[in-house]
Amino acid sequence: MIIKSEEEISQMRASALLVSKTLAMVASELQPSITTMTLDKRIHQFICDHQAIPSFLNYHGYPYSSCISLNDVVVHGFPNDQPLKEGDVIAIDVGVILNEWHGDHAYTFCLGKPAAAIANLIRVTKESLYKGLEKAIAGNRVGDISYAIQEHTEKKHGYGVVRELVGHGLGKNLHEDPQVPNYGKRGAGPKLKEGLVLAIEPMINLGKKEVYTDKDGWTVRTKDAKVSVHFEHDVCVRKDKAEILSDYFPIEEAERLNQHLFPSAPVQFF
Repeated sequence: MIIKSEEEISQMRASALLVSKTLAMVASELQPSITTMTLDKRIHQFICDHQAIPSFLNYHGYPYSSCISLNDVVVHGFPNDQPLKEGDVIAIDVGVILNEWHGDHAYTFCLGKPAAAIANLIRVTKESLYKGLEKAIAGNRVGDISYAIQEHTEKKHGYGVVRELVGHGLGKNLHEDPQVPNYGKRGAGPKLKEGLVLAIEPMINLGKKEVYTDKDGWTVRTKDAKVSVHFEHDVCVRKDKAEILSDYFPIEEAERLNQHLFPSAPVQFF
């Protein structure tokens, strides 16, 4: 794992906040009939207009600037020309490289008012992210984050916690050590050190945990075809309280103002 200096953390904060601004822009434009390909092009242009580079474009051959995952797609969904429709659950994952440092986080939206079961899944998954963040303090271990997310989603609410995909360290590389699973045992795994930057990202299924990958080699779907939800923050490990480098507030505000979106409740981080 690579520990960052205060100057480096400051630069990473700028990268993370650019992702937040990008997702807020998307939140203001989401509506039925817009295509995910249109959104991806706007994301690409927005990032470039801010003197940054899309992290995902051409990463291991990935052909787009964002991952836009609808309904039963867990992650890595390809943008396409199919118009969005009322009721779609849309997880958007964006990464940028700004001054050589990566920012990488995700947010899940819903067009229109969702069924109660889906609204609850969105709420609980978002809550679980903050449960995990509360454990990202120096002296704890990766398993403390993992357990907190699993306990809130799987053990308390019975949702499926995806095993094949995990959070990760972040820096000048999009993926660094350590891996941060969304399931695990308290007190297990690498010890967290101050200055470590992580992308913590619960990927939680309404139904079972099992997933499969489409023939395109990227798109990951739930095996039972039920909805999946994805939230992700960039966070710096500190001594007493984790420092969230990204910012959901502008995304939540844009979501609240967009009449086409069902606003997910903000979560207080202590």
